Amino acid sequence: MQRFWVNIDGLIEEHSLPEGGSEVVPGVFWGGPDELFTPAFWKYQSEAQARRNRYRDHRLGESLLEEIAVCLLGGYGIPAEMGMVAFRRLRADGLLNGDASEQDILERLIDPFDIDGRQRRYRFASQKASYLSRSLSMARDFSVDVSERHLRGQLLGLPGIGPKTASWVVRNHLDSDDVAIIDVHLHRACVMMKVFEADSDPAKDYFGLEDLFLKFARAIQVRASVLDAVIWDFMRRIGPTARSTRIVPRADQLRLAL
Repeated sequence: MQRFWVNIDGLIEEHSLPEGGSEVVPGVFWGGPDELFTPAFWKYQSEAQARRNRYRDHRLGESLLEEIAVCLLGGYGIPAEMGMVAFRRLRADGLLNGDASEQDILERLIDPFDIDGRQRRYRFASQKASYLSRSLSMARDFSVDVSERHLRGQLLGLPGIGPKTASWVVRNHLDSDDVAIIDVHLHRACVMMKVFEADSDPAKDYFGLEDLFLKFARAIQVRASVLDAVIWDFMRRIGPTARSTRIVPRADQLRLAL
């Protein structure tokens, strides 16, 4: 067995894992908790963050419509920080109740945003204004008193919402462990662990990859919603190091524990 320790305000917890050469799921080996991007590393990070009560509250909006809006405003090509400031502006202006016109939303999205003292513009403003206006109007009568997968199916019928965005809304709003957000960061991490094949493509087999990820999360005994969030945050911050195909240094050498 392998062991690792989590220090929470001076309280030391000891955890054990199978040996690094043991399989987690077929073809995927545990590795060590001090080796970046191994299953053992993600298990360690997830346990440490859970005990700090991080990555537990995923909601970004106060209602389903707001959650749809914030997830539509983020996503591909939009930095997380930009998506959030755009969401906050539209919410403050009362434009997320399903009644706002495309033009009203567009006028607020094309105004520059102040991010860290710099004026920045929101990309794809026209496209997102159209998606938001139509999607929020259509979703006003959606009920959350349905299964998580059923709600996702409803969301997939909205303009501009594909499997990733629909899963993001469901994960956030319902604190769901029954879906996964297979974005570029999670995909890269799972390819490194060989949970996903190197030539796999979420655009072609989203739900197949989701099933593999959910099985992996169960195998390492971490909530899928927590594991998803931990991997996303770590991988986006580590940046180019995560794209290297070479052997990378241990986590303690990079001082990148979350």
